[in-house]
Amino acid sequence: MIKDAKDCQSMSEVRAGVDAIDRELVALIVRRQAYMEAAARIKTDRAAVYDAVRIEDVVSKVKAEAHKQGLSIDIAEPVWREMIKRSIAYEFEEWDRLRNRQAG
Repeated sequence: MIKDAKDCQSMSEVRAGVDAIDRELVALIVRRQAYMEAAARIKTDRAAVYDAVRIEDVVSKVKAEAHKQGLSIDIAEPVWREMIKRSIAYEFEEWDRLRNRQAG
């Protein structure tokens, strides 16, 4: 059984908790990735994949939620900026893949 962090008495308990959370995070990121795939399918213009205004909107919302829930902004902001960067790269690849498949 996974213990709450406050109840952990050993590093093996801490590591078990971290590993369990990592599995949950992967599942959530898979769901997020599916939205990048949907965006690539829906956007008709490749230039629309990168949207600086939307990036800052997402980061702003994440920072507000991080503050609300007690997550360090020093963790939240760089993690999300990197995830957004990688998500955009993935969306570009998916956009190209979908259009190349339709053209060929």
